[in-house]
Amino acid sequence: MNKSKLYSMLVRWWFTAKMAAHGILSNPLRSALTILGVAIGVASVVSLMGIGEGARKAVVEQFKSLGSNVITITAHDQSVEFEAKEAQELVERVNGLEKASPVVQTKSIMRWKRARGNVEILGVNNEFPEIRDHKLIAGHFFTKWHVNQRSHVVVLGYNLGVGLLDGRSPIGRSITLNGQSYRIIGVLEKKGAGQAENIDDKVVIPYTAAQKIAEKRTVEEIWAKASSAKDADLAVVQLGRIFKRKLGMDQSAPTPVPSEGGGDGENMEEEVGPPMDAPGPAPKPKKPLLPGTGEDILTITSLNKLVEEADKANRVMTLLLGGIAAVSLLVGGLGIMNIMLVAVTERTEEIGVRRALGAKQGDLLFQFILEALYVSIIGCIAGIVAGIWGMNMFENYGFETAISLQAIKIATIVALLSGLLFGVYPAISASSVPPVEALRRQ
Repeated sequence: MNKSKLYSMLVRWWFTAKMAAHGILSNPLRSALTILGVAIGVASVVSLMGIGEGARKAVVEQFKSLGSNVITITAHDQSVEFEAKEAQELVERVNGLEKASPVVQTKSIMRWKRARGNVEILGVNNEFPEIRDHKLIAGHFFTKWHVNQRSHVVVLGYNLGVGLLDGRSPIGRSITLNGQSYRIIGVLEKKGAGQAENIDDKVVIPYTAAQKIAEKRTVEEIWAKASSAKDADLAVVQLGRIFKRKLGMDQSAPTPVPSEGGGDGENMEEEVGPPMDAPGPAPKPKKPLLPGTGEDILTITSLNKLVEEADKANRVMTLLLGGIAAVSLLVGGLGIMNIMLVAVTERTEEIGVRRALGAKQGDLLFQFILEALYVSIIGCIAGIVAGIWGMNMFENYGFETAISLQAIKIATIVALLSGLLFGVYPAISASSVPPVEALRRQ
């Protein structure tokens, strides 16, 4: 192709593009309404998928705030309780488990100076920060010695720690729990509202002290940490076998019971005072449990799996919302087709004159397809802006939102395709009219 032909082709395309733009601007109200239909569809896709993506991220972050590779063993029936020493036994028996902590959750009245109020208490052992990946912003966590001695020490959640002295460090001060004084030795770092089971508003004390407050000798939950995600999956299987055997499926199975604590703890006990009372044996189930029924009274959950499942479920929901919103885009496409067919009918004279002056079928086809694409592109841009604005509005009302590039891509592609597909038929109709017939009709 020589330069003159290329120049001629470019001029023709430029002229056709201007004619298409003129066609849109010649009837602004009708064009605006068509663009509005496309914009509403695009805004629906962007905003709904953005809200879904925000909800997905919030759920995933909430689970991640509980720690990585964490396994929770929770009893849901009073017939099943754990001895505190079982946590250490599990670390020794289950491959891949690095740490474990008995968990006692209770409530008590907390007094600070003249103020008093109910507070949630989390009783754990000294390995809690490593299990839940939770650091401290001040002070230190209690030690194994504190646990064994039922020491009255407390680590405050972030909100409590910051609120006691208006941001000043409360380390070394004392609060009263259940009528007894507890010395503040640390403050946990902030997790955020709704994160990590609202740990920011709790007080953390040795589980042995929490047992005393709750007036119980057993624990209802054990938290463990595996060395990797793969080990966590394998540990869940192994733990399932162990607890099925414990719950009566195989009463003759041997259960090794190593002593709790190590040499360090024993030395501490000799140095400081008499050892704590040994917790009593865990009560046996009131009736034999059949295989498979253990899930109803006991759950062994890998938080990694929960994160994956929540992520998948929310992605499906987000795509479903996007699909529903995309239907409105198809309605917008039908609007484009309707308006373009009306335009072809009204502009028969223009078509006839252009064909008589030498315009080719391809020029008219290109012109009317461009008009449909103009409508789609303008509507798409307006819809994206409106969708982001809508997400900000939802965010102001407390919804978690996130601008989803995937949603913008989907909305843009669907809008352009609908404009192209629904504009082809009117364009073919316009270009296929013979010039004499077009002038005669006019």
